[in-house]
Formats: sequence, C-alpha cells, structure tokens
Amino acid sequence: MTRHDNRRPLGRRSFLALAGGTVLSLAACSPQAGTLAGAEPSGALPSGKPAPGTELKIAARSTQLQLKPSGLGKELEFTVAEWPNLTAGPDVIQGFRAKSIDLATNAGIPPIQAHAIGLQAKIVAVQVRRNPLYTFATAPGSSLTKAEDFRGKKIAFSQGQAQGVVVLRALKEAGLKNSDAELVPLPSTQFLTALQSGQVDVAPLPEPTLTKYLDQYAKDGAGAVKTDVVDLLTVLWVPTEVLDDPEKTKAVRGFVSLWARGQVWAWENQDEWIDTYYVKDQGVSKEDGRRIVDSQRKPQFPVSWDEALAWEQETADLLAEGGFVPKQKASALFDRRFEGLAAEAVAAEYREES
Repeated sequence: MTRHDNRRPLGRRSFLALAGGTVLSLAACSPQAGTLAGAEPSGALPSGKPAPGTELKIAARSTQLQLKPSGLGKELEFTVAEWPNLTAGPDVIQGFRAKSIDLATNAGIPPIQAHAIGLQAKIVAVQVRRNPLYTFATAPGSSLTKAEDFRGKKIAFSQGQAQGVVVLRALKEAGLKNSDAELVPLPSTQFLTALQSGQVDVAPLPEPTLTKYLDQYAKDGAGAVKTDVVDLLTVLWVPTEVLDDPEKTKAVRGFVSLWARGQVWAWENQDEWIDTYYVKDQGVSKEDGRRIVDSQRKPQFPVSWDEALAWEQETADLLAEGGFVPKQKASALFDRRFEGLAAEAVAAEYREES
C-alpha cells in the first residue's frame, strides 16, 4: 500500500470505532439503533417546578464547580443524583446509552456523531465562542510553525470530537486536502501520549492541557501552532427519552438557566474561578490560569439558534464530505422549544442578538 493510500480519509467504519468502540459499532449495525429513544419531543415546553424526587445525572464539570461558590446551587429545584466526570463526546454517548447520564455539556460535534449511529438526543442550550479553543501542539523536536506545514505529517484525529473537526477545518483553510496529511485515529485522551512518543507530529489541544504539555516538553523542542479555526458551539444536550418525561424536562429547563449564569459568574469572578478550576481542579499555576483566562472572551448566549443550526449543518456536511458520517439534517439535533432560554437567563451584555 502506498503512503498516499495510508493517508486517505478515515471511513465510516473507523468513525464508529472512534465513537466508542465495539458497543457503538454494534449499535450502529443493530436494527434497534433507530429506536433508542422515543418520538420527537412535541408540544409546549412544560413550565413550573419539577415534582419532588425528580433526579438528573449531569456531566458538566465546570457547572458543578461553579454552583457552590456562586450560590447558584441553592436554586436547584431537583436532585443531581450524580455528576459523572466525563467530557469526551464518545464517553458521554456511552453514558447516554447506559442511562448513566441524562444531561451533558459538549462541543457541537458529539450530537452529530450520536445521530450518525442512531442515538436520538437533542441540543437544549447553546453558547457561542468566537475565539479559537484549540492550539496545535507539536511533538518534541518538531519544526512546524504553521498549518501549511502539516502536509505529509501525522495528525492526531478524533473525528467524533471537536478536535477532529478543528483538524479538518485547519487543513481546509491551509489549502490542504484531508489526504495531504496522515490522520491518525485516536481518542483525545491519548493525544498527549501520542505526542510524547512521536506517534504523531501534531495534535490539537485545549487549555489548560496545552500549557501543562508545553511546561513539560517545550525544553525538548515541543511547540504550538496557532490558527484562526473556531469551534463555535458549546451545547447542553439530552437524550430524547429524557425529554419524554415532563418532570425531567422541567428540571432540564431549570438547569439551562443555572448553566448559563454559572458561565457568567466565572467571567465576573475570575480570581475565584482561576483558583477553583485551573489551580485546584486542573493543577496549573495561578499565573498560567490568569494567562488562559485573559486569552478568552466573555460568554455569549444567542437569542436565536439560526447561526448555531447553520454551523452544525456546515460541520455535518464537512464530515459527510470526508466520508466520516452519513449526510444528515442538523435541524434534527435541536429541540427549539428551549431556544433562547439560556440567553434570557443572563444580562443583556452576555446575549447575542441576531
């Protein structure tokens, strides 16, 4: 097999494997794959407090850490039965299938991935981020300085996560085809090991992971390649079967507000948030935490989801063009009964009007 063949875009089979291993691959092939949840949520969004005893299992680490210092935890009108500390999209999808997660926060890619394997789930809240969240870390001893240098290089690629689409967008903006680089299929949890061992030449890393990596390996020639590629969406999403329960839907509605307000609290109380999250939870220095926060922009919650839907469609199309997922309609990923609720929960300066 030629080197060019080795660098062909990964097919759908590889996508399903990356999406969570054998369990998800079997689910995709199962005749039950399309019946993992109930019918489309319909009717008006239920209002009022959820009934006593209503519980949700929520994978949203940042919000979990924000609730106590912000005082927002006192406003929870339901019981959080568990806070699974899972952030990677494939892990969350596994949790949805196992009914060990009812609600999670992720980038916009996992809902596309879930839809591709027949798992029905809906986006119920949207935050937009217009600054790049990922920087391309290079292996020790690398001479890469720009995305155009990625030609012929081995790039860590998790197509079921935001990092995967960041790679595709970066290649496209650099004027390169997917086949111009070798996309090495790995879950994002293995990116650091792959960089350290030389298994890959480059991998997209978020903060504070990037800072911790460079603190350790910059002396050995590791570096960072910045691009303008933006991963626009952070979302809250829920299995459709959870939304079939009116009381759980009320709880989800209440959490959307707390999620948005928690992001605002973190922005307005940066010193406390740096200490709570970056220093105590993530293990970086106070100085690095300050530098990371200073590179960010204030949280924004769109009143209209039109742009978010268009972004999801563009991303789904990009994945489909690469042969990673079947074509799909992004409108199926959103429960627009929740549209604008996050924006309504925050002050006007944190809202994006269309």
